[in-house]
Amino acid sequence: MTLPENPDSGPGREEPKPAPETPGFAGLAEDYASKAGLHRTHDGRIDVLKSAGGYQGIAESILPGLVFLIAFTATTALTPSLIAALGTAAVFTVVRLVQRRPLTQALAGVVGVGISAWLANTTGKAEDFYLPGFLTNSAYIVAMVISIAVRWPIAGLLFGFIRNEGLDWRKDPARVRAYRLGTWIIVGVLALRLLVQVPLYLMGPDGLAALATTRLIMGAPLYILGVWIAWLVTRPAATPDGQPSKPSSSS
Repeated sequence: MTLPENPDSGPGREEPKPAPETPGFAGLAEDYASKAGLHRTHDGRIDVLKSAGGYQGIAESILPGLVFLIAFTATTALTPSLIAALGTAAVFTVVRLVQRRPLTQALAGVVGVGISAWLANTTGKAEDFYLPGFLTNSAYIVAMVISIAVRWPIAGLLFGFIRNEGLDWRKDPARVRAYRLGTWIIVGVLALRLLVQVPLYLMGPDGLAALATTRLIMGAPLYILGVWIAWLVTRPAATPDGQPSKPSSSS
C-alpha cells in the first residue's frame, strides 16, 4: 500500500523519521485477502475465473473426484479408485513443477485428496471420500457467520481491498450491511451444498453416484457463481459522475 507523499516535505526541511510499522488488523486483513487468492482485473473488478485458480485450478479441484467416481463405478474396487484419484492430484503437482508455477493450490489438493482417500480406505466406505469436504465446508460457514456477528464480514475483508476501500467501508453502515449480505450469500452457497449432499451421503452406496455428481457441479462452478453474485450486490453506489462512492472518513 503506497502512502501519499507528505506535502510539507521538501528541500531544507527535516524529514521526520517514519514510525516503525506495526502490523494491525488492517494489515492482517489485507494479507488474508491476498492469501485467499482473489484477483482483480485491470479495471478494478474481481477476476472470478482467476480467483478460482483459472482453468487449471478448476481442473485440479474437479478431476480427482471425477476420476474416483469413474473408477469406482467401473470397478467397484475402493482401493484402486482411491489410488487413481490421488494419482490424478499428484499429476497436477508435477505439472506445476514443470511450469514453475506456485504449488500451493496443487499441494493443498494432494493433501485434501490424501486425507479423503485415507478416511475412505480406513472405514471401507466409498462415500467417506467426501466426508472431509463436509467438515471443511461447515468450518467455513461457522467462520463466516462469526465474522458477520462481530461486524467484520469476510466479504468486506476480501472485496474491500480489491476495490481499494481498505477498511474504510467499516465507517459506513450501508457498506457494512452490503458486505454482510454478500457474506450471507456465500454462506448460502456453502449451506446449499450441505443441504443437498449430506442426505445423499447418508444414503450410503445407493447415493454415491448422485453425491459425486452433485459434488462436482456444486464445487467450483457454484463457488464462482456465488462469489460473482456477492461481488455484484456489494457494489458501492455510483456518484453523479458515475464513479463508485467512497466511504466517508471520520475526522
